[in-house]
Amino acid sequence: MTRELDFLQGTLDVLVLRALTFGPMHGYGVASFIRHGSTGSFTVLDGALYTALHRLEERGWVESEWGNSDKKRRAKFYRLTSAGRRALRTETQSWNDYVAAVARVMAASPEPGGAS
Repeated sequence: MTRELDFLQGTLDVLVLRALTFGPMHGYGVASFIRHGSTGSFTVLDGALYTALHRLEERGWVESEWGNSDKKRRAKFYRLTSAGRRALRTETQSWNDYVAAVARVMAASPEPGGAS
């Protein structure tokens, strides 16, 4: 059984950037990538997704243009910019450092003579 998990602050941005490394996508495609990539643990709400996409656009990490979806519906497609690729590399390293630090704390034993 899989349970949905809440995003830590800043996590959605890096997941959106990662999704866009595979090419331009509309919002539904980005949300689907994240849902499938997390094997259903993350479900991205539309409001959160589009807020993140607009924030990334304001930073210059993502660009958008209108086009037609595979169902012939008008949709806005987002693509990663070169600045976005650089940001993703930096954010990925920060995320990996964070995960490693949490793992160290989770595996730590109390120091001898420390408070219990």
